[in-house]
Amino acid sequence: MNITSNSRVGEIATQHPLSTRVFSRHGIDFCCGGGMALADACEKRGLDTDVVISEIEQTMAAPEASAVERWDSKPVAELVNHIVKQYHEPLHEELPRLEAMVRKVYRVHGDKEPVMLGSLLETYLHLKAEVDEHLREEEEVLFPAIVAGKDKPAPLLNAFVDDHTSVGADLKRIREITGDFVVPAAACNTWTALWHGLAALETDLHEHIHLENNVLFPRVTAG
Repeated sequence: MNITSNSRVGEIATQHPLSTRVFSRHGIDFCCGGGMALADACEKRGLDTDVVISEIEQTMAAPEASAVERWDSKPVAELVNHIVKQYHEPLHEELPRLEAMVRKVYRVHGDKEPVMLGSLLETYLHLKAEVDEHLREEEEVLFPAIVAGKDKPAPLLNAFVDDHTSVGADLKRIREITGDFVVPAAACNTWTALWHGLAALETDLHEHIHLENNVLFPRVTAG
């Protein structure tokens, strides 16, 4: 793929998986905003498109780039299995773990930062409820239908895309609340671990949503 300013962010991330490192570093939305042209995404973030393209090309030239899986060319059933194993199963453990940490930090330090930690608790619980239900519907309804080769009407897939957009909004809000996950100077060990855990959760969910929005769902609708 010859990357230009008109290339779609999601297409770049699909064909060159390591480009997501560059997108994440610059805050470029490659999952829910995957349909946006690179130039528009860079303008939105106040970035020089040529510089970003150069960074992506350097990443693509890295020795490990050739060993990274490209899921747009794998069988759909294999892609679905990868999403469940790589993203769904860890989330079933990680979401409750982070919830316990959010509640503990709020309980212990809420009197010091009532607005920030109160908003974080509320937003995280909303995110967790959304993701829990979303995972259940995918695992019990959508994914079995996809693997079985049954027709999936566009409105059904659009509903899952809408869920992703809502999750993306919660992740953005959590990043804002935490000040880009910069650990406060007075943070205890649990508080510090929570910030790191939330940052990792954001990375994983962005990659997870990208694989569904920009790889799996387009392949399903294309037949």
